[in-house]
Amino acid sequence: MVSLLGLSGAAHPDHEVLPSAVAGTVLLAQALSDGAVRAPVWTLTRNGVSATATDPVAPTHAAQVWAVARVAGLEHPEAWGGLLDLPDRLDDRAAARFAAVLSAGEDEDQLALRDAGLLARRLVRAPVPRDAVTAGWQPRDTALVTGGTGGLGGQVARWLAAAGVRHLVLVSRRGAEAEGADRLRDDLTALGVQVTFGACDVADRAALSALLDRVQEDGPPIRTVVHAAGSGRAARLLDTDAEETAAVLRAKSAGARNLHELLDDVDAFVLFSSGAGVWGSSAQGAYAAANAYLDALAEQRRGQGRPATSVAWGAWAGDGMTAAAGEEWWSRQGLRFMAPEAALDALRQAVDRAESTLVVADIDWKTFAPLFTSARSRPLITDIPEARPEPRPEGADQPTQGLVAKLAVLSADERRRALLAEVRAQAAVVLGHPGADAVPVDRPFRELGFDSLSAVKLRNRIVAATGLELPATLVFDHPTSTALAAYLGARLGIDGAPAGSTLLEDLARLESTVATLTAAPLAETVPDARDRAALTTRLRALLERWDQADGEDQAAAREELDDLSDDDLFDFIDAKFGRS
Repeated sequence: MVSLLGLSGAAHPDHEVLPSAVAGTVLLAQALSDGAVRAPVWTLTRNGVSATATDPVAPTHAAQVWAVARVAGLEHPEAWGGLLDLPDRLDDRAAARFAAVLSAGEDEDQLALRDAGLLARRLVRAPVPRDAVTAGWQPRDTALVTGGTGGLGGQVARWLAAAGVRHLVLVSRRGAEAEGADRLRDDLTALGVQVTFGACDVADRAALSALLDRVQEDGPPIRTVVHAAGSGRAARLLDTDAEETAAVLRAKSAGARNLHELLDDVDAFVLFSSGAGVWGSSAQGAYAAANAYLDALAEQRRGQGRPATSVAWGAWAGDGMTAAAGEEWWSRQGLRFMAPEAALDALRQAVDRAESTLVVADIDWKTFAPLFTSARSRPLITDIPEARPEPRPEGADQPTQGLVAKLAVLSADERRRALLAEVRAQAAVVLGHPGADAVPVDRPFRELGFDSLSAVKLRNRIVAATGLELPATLVFDHPTSTALAAYLGARLGIDGAPAGSTLLEDLARLESTVATLTAAPLAETVPDARDRAALTTRLRALLERWDQADGEDQAAAREELDDLSDDDLFDFIDAKFGRS
């Protein structure tokens, strides 16, 4: 499937801050889920990313579409194709490359099509030039900090006060009435800085303009802007509507736009973005879009010759939006808490070096990378050496002797039951349940509470138990205990076939489909009764022939099975089992 929603730059009719392309992309994800559509979706934009030095500055709506689509790819990997940015003109050569991308079936999922060919998006380390000579940024006069009474805003305010500003304007919705404002004022005035609290919604352009006029009438001009305000709501795309998305965008993106339009002659224009806008974050679709807007706005300002730096932060220690989740939770995601002093030192370097966009995060790649790639490969991080998977030990794809010996002395039915019990037991351990009985055999792992982290843990435990080399997508490809046990049985060869038997693997995948697929009834899929009867007769005859066949007949029957389309097989499943 190809989505052209990203080509529109119009605003949502009911929410000026929300691009219709973003709202439409969220609705598309919801519709595909409702219809159980598993075809990979490619989302298109035009000049939506600046992939080369000659590219025009990308529009903010396209950056937000990319961010939302990346989150969709994390939440629904089975329906994820990728993102493709088109040039102005789609000539025959470009059209051929476009078609090649859709048919390639390769891992690349964030691409820009240009005259030179296809360019792929990568996260790379920012080099620090040892011999760079810069004038350096010296904070002076007045600095305005949005979200100034919050955890991050307070840290920034203290840092700016120590760096030399004379006047700090700290803007938040409650202003001086915010919790901790009195203590913050005392800390700052002790450093010899004048402090003004402003109670203002920065997304309200008129209110912000009036505040700026008052501030600059009474004191030195505003030379530094730090936009650290923002709010987020954890919600999967399936549970997000236009009103909720607009509310999240309003504080971040509308506030940044107003500051951009109302403040021109400044030394530094700093936007606090997030890694969610760079690599995506499950249940953070609207928040990812809001932060991607900041990154795109910084690029636009730089293109106009105006200062701007957008920093996509990881997790800060101390107070802030990430602190509520707890350091332990963030650590399990592979994101270590950064000391504020180190983070602010990195911010100073970024502004000194006139960086437009930058990620500043302390990432434990050995934890983060397996989680990020648990459902499918994510080429975005392949240029980070620490993110590359470690080579597996020699012989790691051989089953462990204990499990093989246990299965070998059982009958076929007993072996299947034992393997299913093993899968359920391992899943119970990962979920923290007291026993395997808490894991229903046919209920999808996602519904049982599995997320990316627990999916990786289950895969690792099954690797340890079986010795098999199993894909990172294991729990997503075989999403119930029954389906996963059938797949493992085929790989282990417990029914007398060689381990890794191709046919048994095919049957395991088919059983996985039986357990999870939702489709229309047979009468809707094949409306002609004669066609349904013919299909049923053919499949039943094929199965009878398989039962009676020797080696040669089995090969012929397999050939006939190969000739059946996926639709034929799904229709047979529906007719045979009364479900799909």
